[in-house]
Amino acid sequence: MARCFHRTIGYVFVMRGDDQQQEAVFSYIGLEQRVPKDHPLCAIRQMTDAALRELDSEFQQLYARRGRPSIAPEKLIRAQLLQVLYSVHSERQLIEQMDYNLLYRWFVGLNIDDPVWDVTVFTKNRERLIEGQVAEQLLLAVVEQARAHQLLSEEHFTVDGTLIQAWASRRSFREKQDPPRRGTGTGGRKLLRDTHESSTDPDARLYKRSSAAAAVPSYLGHVVTENRNGLVVAAMVTQSSKTAEQEAASAMVDKLKRAVVSTLGADKSYQQEQFVKQLRARRVRPHVAEYAPNPKWPNWLTGEERSGEGFSISQRKRKLVEKVFGWAEQDRVARQVKLRGRARVDWLFRLVATAHNLLRMQKLIPAQ
Repeated sequence: MARCFHRTIGYVFVMRGDDQQQEAVFSYIGLEQRVPKDHPLCAIRQMTDAALRELDSEFQQLYARRGRPSIAPEKLIRAQLLQVLYSVHSERQLIEQMDYNLLYRWFVGLNIDDPVWDVTVFTKNRERLIEGQVAEQLLLAVVEQARAHQLLSEEHFTVDGTLIQAWASRRSFREKQDPPRRGTGTGGRKLLRDTHESSTDPDARLYKRSSAAAAVPSYLGHVVTENRNGLVVAAMVTQSSKTAEQEAASAMVDKLKRAVVSTLGADKSYQQEQFVKQLRARRVRPHVAEYAPNPKWPNWLTGEERSGEGFSISQRKRKLVEKVFGWAEQDRVARQVKLRGRARVDWLFRLVATAHNLLRMQKLIPAQ
């Protein structure tokens, strides 16, 4: 009976393996060989290295020619990109995983035997890059790679903002010792931000995006995406306020490489008279979503601007920007930042935008 069964299914006798755990002294397989050629990080590493080479002169200006050598800025930035791509929630967890994860070591540029950095040393070296605004330069370098591969639209863009929860609590807000005599509100009226500030993150402000939501300590992150593939071409962080979105949009539009006449799609929160006029002055057609007829919420577009074919296309394409925010806030460091101060949050937000572009571009650019 057993013989018939073995013959029918082609049974092969297998001897039990030995659970031997003796450590090998040498390894003849390099890190490069352990990473599959079709792994997404391979293409991302190539694009990252190309962008970092463009920043070599920036790095030279940030560091002294003599003195104690620090962590290479290229390795610091690769490590921070890993933290964003793999949703590592703290620098301590990142350093721990770099100690034993060979994929992480290869991407950052560490050899198998290289010691990992101390967390304090890592964060102190990062401060130098934050002061040098390296994240902004890195994003621009990656955008230029996308432009070289003809992945960008030079005429049609979308702007939007998102709330970034700060690393502070409502209970940390205290009355200022020396509040200003005049407020920053309309007509010099004092607002809460004039009289109170957080003791843990003074730059954070209590803000809510809608009347139904609770006010939380936060910042506002802003991005401009192009409408062809939804790549981020500009990003920045501001303190939370009702006018921050329009002010940030104008500032980012001024820095864009675009055609002489272009369009900018946006949601209803940008339907403000002054903002629409500013876009027209910059020869940007305002494709801003409109309110339903209501005396309290007037619309400021002309009949030609709202009836053109491009308006409806911009309104469809502006949904691409939501994918950026959805990806950034899906269990990633941008959901609630663990850095304090607007400059640090701005650094992290630009890195998130850069990581999103790299992940998107490795799917759009043919493998080489």
